[in-house]
Amino acid sequence: MEATDLQRNEPQQQACPHIVIVGGGFGGINAARVLAAERVRITLVDRQNHHLFQPLLYQVAMAGLSPADIAIPIRTLFSGQENVRVLLGEVSDVELEASRLVLRDGERLSYDYLILAAGARTNYFGHEASWGPHALPLKELDHAVDIRRRVLLAFEAAERQPDPAVRQRLQTFVVIGGGPTGVEMAGALAELARRVLIKDFRVARPEHTRVLLVEMTDRLLPGFAPELAQAATQQLGELGVSVRLQTRVEDIDEHGVLIGGELIEAATVLWTAGVRPPELAEVLRVPLSRAGRVKVERDCSLPGYPNVFAIGDMAHFAIDDDNPLPGLAPVAMQQGQYVARVIARRLNGGDDTPAFAYRDRGMMATVGRSRAVLQTSRLKLVGFTAWLLWLVIHIWYLMGFRNRVAVLLNWCWNYLTYRQGARLITGGAAPERMRQVAAATEQGSGAHSRAALEERAAQANAR
Repeated sequence: MEATDLQRNEPQQQACPHIVIVGGGFGGINAARVLAAERVRITLVDRQNHHLFQPLLYQVAMAGLSPADIAIPIRTLFSGQENVRVLLGEVSDVELEASRLVLRDGERLSYDYLILAAGARTNYFGHEASWGPHALPLKELDHAVDIRRRVLLAFEAAERQPDPAVRQRLQTFVVIGGGPTGVEMAGALAELARRVLIKDFRVARPEHTRVLLVEMTDRLLPGFAPELAQAATQQLGELGVSVRLQTRVEDIDEHGVLIGGELIEAATVLWTAGVRPPELAEVLRVPLSRAGRVKVERDCSLPGYPNVFAIGDMAHFAIDDDNPLPGLAPVAMQQGQYVARVIARRLNGGDDTPAFAYRDRGMMATVGRSRAVLQTSRLKLVGFTAWLLWLVIHIWYLMGFRNRVAVLLNWCWNYLTYRQGARLITGGAAPERMRQVAAATEQGSGAHSRAALEERAAQANAR
């Protein structure tokens, strides 16, 4: 029997340098794409089987897009690259001295070069156990689907609720965190209620929905110019979003949020206030920044380990002595491409490698239909033009032709009809879940809930 191409090529592939990439996000995918053209073996490890376009995750949460519109199987991206192997798994340890990493199931992978691009996780700033179960995060597809379910169930429960006060609590939503994700989430939530769901209910009145955006600092969108942050605040106000600045969250439970001494009773609390590095950063046993990110050299390598690189959200690449590059998708993409070129250069005998230099192409955030802010080094835009550019750029960077077409068609349909088609409640028996939401909200009124929140907040402050 004649040997297959894979069997014939296996000895030759085994002789090639082995590059392991941890993480199938923007950094890892871009690194793998560049290196796939080299004479190397690549193993890409991720605990999910898909690459996720995180900038549009909030649109899945707000029923504007389906999960498959913003995600694509990692294997599909590399189906034509025989030197790229994709493994579904989670890294539990990295043995730097032995050039080997350990997967959660015990499998070990040796490497010649290692690229760590494991992203970030939600940061509740020390309140993971108490706040995490009640303040929904938005980092993964499962998070977005869960938020969509909770938001739609709140309206369904309000439709069956005879008590106007309880209905109002069911239709009160608190978004914590005034960065781009929080601003986009609050704007999309207000539009979902007032423009999409407004004709779908008879007892519940979606136009009476209360959306509250809470930010601890004195302005929204840190990093943007002050005038753009002010414009975003005004645009949110036009959509009916209440913005609370310089307001600290004191406690969160199943009944609502205690902020600035005031109890906000709400059925749904959404958390977009911060991220922290993954657990993988802690097991490396290398110097970390105050925020827990891995400190890297000018070529993104770990100090003392020139064959190991950390990029993206988990890396602390200092522009100067104190200021690191932000955890943005463009940073991860550029670092992934840069590190891949560094490795390729070394494999081909070159040693002179220029330091990584980030090219800042600007920032943007959408605030709803026809509303956005955009900032580059030379340009500041507000409103419809910024929104159009936001659409074009996000379509351009989506991976997969099918995803680009699907998102474009969905956006056109939503814009023309206000009928977002992904309003599906999935993940179990909807009536039972609706009863759970309603029960928690009905029990949330009165002095008992407020006293419990205030007592826990006082205890936390005392510690």
